[in-house]
Amino acid sequence: MSELPEKQIKRLRSLIQEAEMNLAAAKELLISILGDGETIAAPRDTVVSNLEGKVIEGVFDGQIMIDQEGKNYPVPANYASKSKLVEGDIMKLTITKDGKFLYKQIGPVERKTVIGTLTHHDDKYFVEVSGREYEVLYASVTYFRLREGAQVAVIIPANNENANWAAVEAAL
Repeated sequence: MSELPEKQIKRLRSLIQEAEMNLAAAKELLISILGDGETIAAPRDTVVSNLEGKVIEGVFDGQIMIDQEGKNYPVPANYASKSKLVEGDIMKLTITKDGKFLYKQIGPVERKTVIGTLTHHDDKYFVEVSGREYEVLYASVTYFRLREGAQVAVIIPANNENANWAAVEAAL
């Protein structure tokens, strides 16, 4: 068997991770519709049933939205990348009656833009800024056609020294 190039392996891993997140979301939705005896809803103040479906609020962690109970909801990487979501942003998820997941940023955190260098290791991409690495979404790397070593402007939370993720603003 011939070895696949590293780029293809990385893409396959990304696709598998995305598929697993989508499968988890589908299972959660099925349980919520069928009432499988499991409680998957967040506290009453974060989940509201309306004519459109269910509304859940949570915090974006760099890849996913986490509600107040710690339940994870997959945020499409393309949406997070193009919307330049930043770790700590408050989001609203509407799960429609026909099963669509609609995300909206409702409370952006204070941001700052910094410049760094794209690095790659452990099958992940990072931007190194002043000796500190911030992980970035693979979707952003492909969208901006970035290559390792590229100078990149990224957005990070202004008041979170412990942030692990950054959103790609632009390739320089």
